[in-house]
Amino acid sequence: MKDYVLLLPILFIFHDMEEIIGFGHFFRNNKQLFERFPKITDAYKDFSAEGFALAVYEEFIPFFGISLMAFFFPCKVLNALWLGLMIALTAHFIVHIGQSIYIRKYIPSLITSLICLPPSVIIIIKSLSAINIDLMTLILIPVAIIGMIINLKFAHSLMHRYGKRLSGK
Repeated sequence: MKDYVLLLPILFIFHDMEEIIGFGHFFRNNKQLFERFPKITDAYKDFSAEGFALAVYEEFIPFFGISLMAFFFPCKVLNALWLGLMIALTAHFIVHIGQSIYIRKYIPSLITSLICLPPSVIIIIKSLSAINIDLMTLILIPVAIIGMIINLKFAHSLMHRYGKRLSGK
């Protein structure tokens, strides 16, 4: 398990760099998507590259922190939390692939999602076989996933607040 834990923040960084670099240009050049898909408008209404980078940085902290702790202090609790984060990130890749299919267009995040998905699935499978799955593990994995969903909502709120501040709203 220790062999895999530091791959989580590496996969996260690799993937999110494509998002940071590409989303500003993508949104400026695809305004028709906001008309076709109003939920996109809500999620990215105050988008700024700086606000998005801040949100990515905030999301990175738990991925990196739990990974470091699981690497240096391996134990059942940290391994289960790490595995939940790995599953959450893998689901994130699947969501981006689905989004691109749904809107029938490349979105910044598609290429790295396609690249990161296979190794992520392999890492999850190998990690599942390396840990003893008991009741605590079965509770902590969903706790980590739910925690990341909550954290994603918080990161998006940071992005909106920072975007509003930059635009003077």
